[in-house]
Amino acid sequence: MPATAAFLLACALVAHDGQAQPITVSAAVSLTEVMHELGRAYEAAAGGRVVYNFAASNVLARQIVNGAPVDVFVSADEAQMALVEKAQMVSPGTLVPVVGNQLALIVRIDRHDLPAGVAALSAPAVRRIAIGDPEAVPAGVYARQYLERAGIWSSVRARIVPVASVRAVLSAVANGAADAGIVYVTDVPRSDSVRVVAAITGPEAPRIAYVACAISSSRRADAARAFLTFLRTADASRIFERRGFQPLAAAR
Repeated sequence: MPATAAFLLACALVAHDGQAQPITVSAAVSLTEVMHELGRAYEAAAGGRVVYNFAASNVLARQIVNGAPVDVFVSADEAQMALVEKAQMVSPGTLVPVVGNQLALIVRIDRHDLPAGVAALSAPAVRRIAIGDPEAVPAGVYARQYLERAGIWSSVRARIVPVASVRAVLSAVANGAADAGIVYVTDVPRSDSVRVVAAITGPEAPRIAYVACAISSSRRADAARAFLTFLRTADASRIFERRGFQPLAAAR
């Protein structure tokens, strides 16, 4: 069924379900701004209300597994979704790919003592490189994958400063706590204190995939499915694209 037709059907189910309570969407913190815009568009189109819980995807997955009252989960990677699926918290038939992203290497806007591109990471002036925790935070996992594939992880590992989320990386670079950092390109517009040294592309760049599902314990199953359907409509795609996200087929 085409996405638009499926969404119209889902809207009818939402209307039947009633609008007394909003759905709760736990979404990766890197989606904060775009999700608020998508929520407004969804509410206008379907009449359903949305409230959000934003954090690093590993934190959200842990919350869901521990019983947090969530209707929809949007993860920045498939690994955290797999943990929720293993706990049998994914409502059958609702796991869907949503959108892609890209990494970028950033420094403070006033740092002019660094070489261009990824060579900046090996510069003596770069003593601290902030990334999301590479053992848990999706942005950090992606960053480590890239650095390993580029053959420079071992040479910069001692300089890595792991932090709790991709937004914490942005803050660390902006306030000077780190000399450089790796974030999603979509995070960069949030700060006028950083600049992009290099967008990370090419064969070494990880494929970044955001995936979503309805949670099996949701009491608003029809509304949760309607929201997931909306995320895959043309209207939602245009909002994602305007915010710098990429179709999954193009994401590198």
